[in-house]
Amino acid sequence: MNGLITSLSTYQITSFRSPHEKMTWISKLTTACGLLLLADACYSAYEHSVLQTHRAASLSSLTSHSGTVTSLPIDITIETLVATFVVCLGMVLGTSNLRPIQWRVWAGKIEREGEAGFASSNGEVEKDYVGNPFRLLESRPGFVDIRKQRREFAEWVKGQD
Repeated sequence: MNGLITSLSTYQITSFRSPHEKMTWISKLTTACGLLLLADACYSAYEHSVLQTHRAASLSSLTSHSGTVTSLPIDITIETLVATFVVCLGMVLGTSNLRPIQWRVWAGKIEREGEAGFASSNGEVEKDYVGNPFRLLESRPGFVDIRKQRREFAEWVKGQD
């Protein structure tokens, strides 16, 4: 039973690490595809507006109608929305893990895991890792006993006389 738990925990650790490393290229590929779709949508919208301008100019020379305003075709609008969603998805996939909001949870992770808990996929420690946040509190002196210090000072003064 103990061997099963050890193998499961090892599987969880290795399975957690490998998808994170793959996510960098998946996120870059997703973002690149989204940007390509977005560029195509922008070019299609530009072409549509240029064609509408030329059509309106040719129609106005034949008739005395004022310029008509047309909206973008639905396929260009849908392509723009899908491209924006794909770019956002790629950006979200590429972000690092969020830190806990509660300070005690974050500080507990630092104390338990140390630098290893804040290493990126390539093994470098994050630049804002500062170590144990409670180090200053743990190394400070205890409470000061003023009465004891007053007695010691009084005895020292008496010893001087």
